[in-house]
Amino acid sequence: MKKKHVPERTCVGCRTVKPKRDLVRIVRDPEGQVDVDFTGKKSGRGVYICPNRPCLDAAIKGARIGTGLEADIPPEVVARLREKLHHE
Repeated sequence: MKKKHVPERTCVGCRTVKPKRDLVRIVRDPEGQVDVDFTGKKSGRGVYICPNRPCLDAAIKGARIGTGLEADIPPEVVARLREKLHHE
């Protein structure tokens, strides 16, 4: 019996590899808007992060979200990310 392939991604906060379904995608769409993509299907450039505050804080402190998305992340977007991740 063949084992099903599970896609894996690396969290930009803690740098651990986890199954894609366990992570939250942050996406920069073609218009340049940055948002949380809970479906994982929005078009655009994405980075993955664990759905917890320490990983988000580490990714922001190290500027890894902006680097991964190839975009500057405005403070209001950071606040929105914190709020959305806090509620999930």
